Amino acid sequence: MKFIDEAAIEVLAGNGGDGSASFRREKFIPKGGPDGGDGGRGGSIWAVADRNINTLIDFRYARRHQAKNGENGRGSDCYGAGADDIELRVPVGTVITDVESGEQLTDLSTHAQRALLARGGRGGIGNLHFKSSINRTPRQFTKGEPGEKRKLKLELRVLADVGLLGLPNAGKSTLIRAVSNARPKVADYPFTTLHPNLGVVRVGPERSFVIADVPGLIEGAAEGAGLGHQFLRHLSRTDLLLHLVDCLPPDNSDPVHNVRAIAAELRKYDEKLYRKPRWLVLNKIDLIPVDERDHLVREIRRRLRTRVPMHVVSAATGEGCRELVEAISHFLGSRRGELSEGSGDVDARLTADQTEDSA
Repeated sequence: MKFIDEAAIEVLAGNGGDGSASFRREKFIPKGGPDGGDGGRGGSIWAVADRNINTLIDFRYARRHQAKNGENGRGSDCYGAGADDIELRVPVGTVITDVESGEQLTDLSTHAQRALLARGGRGGIGNLHFKSSINRTPRQFTKGEPGEKRKLKLELRVLADVGLLGLPNAGKSTLIRAVSNARPKVADYPFTTLHPNLGVVRVGPERSFVIADVPGLIEGAAEGAGLGHQFLRHLSRTDLLLHLVDCLPPDNSDPVHNVRAIAAELRKYDEKLYRKPRWLVLNKIDLIPVDERDHLVREIRRRLRTRVPMHVVSAATGEGCRELVEAISHFLGSRRGELSEGSGDVDARLTADQTEDSA
């Protein structure tokens, strides 16, 4: 199934039915009085999060969703029937925004969570309610209210604890294959990964976390280079970012320059995402001679002038992956159980000031 993480739809709730102006007419009852019933309620439209759905592809082709109107009231005290509501089932993690106002209506982050998208109109009142001692033959009634109409933007943001960040072919897909049950496509050409992949990493019998692999980010993504910033939204819910760096880039580019370029693109996209805890992971260490590895790591750290956690791994051979997984599990456990918001993040961030070359 094709992965779709964005969709634009229009929702139209049903109108309420009109009230009735009617009088009782029966033999031997010449003055039966008013008996007009109320109109029925129009159908509303709801969004429901469903963990069994993982894409918005259904809404790419079905863009208009309209509920039925309520029935009009009738004589003999007959009230109009209300229309059924419509439920739109969306993946867990869907954010729904009103296109015209820009207001975020809901963020469906848990299974079975519901949100009202468009409310159906209330039914009108029949003349039965207008009778009184001085108004015995009321002819007043009210029309049903119109239902709400909205143009909405649906945006899927995957739910993951850890997000992988880096240039194309830095080894993100290989790493997620090495540490989790995910099996994304792996190849030696840029932008092999074209949509996010999720994998569950089992650390122990009762310890696990979810890791997300998104398409690579390149310098100039803010201007639309490569795949742009379109997939960075999927990292917004993560607690930790792993910035994968190729120790020996095939184009002979500078790894430190690549780190700074990705950090700059992240900041252009979202300052909040840029401030998330971010670790450096030096990948493809198996391509570096053993006696040169320590010097390479020291040189990269010296030039970046950062205390951010740095791990050295080889996703292809599995070297260092177990240690990385244990460190991530410990960090997530500490953050959820002990750290309050904003504390403990200083040493785990790689800010622009920390990524400048030494003089």
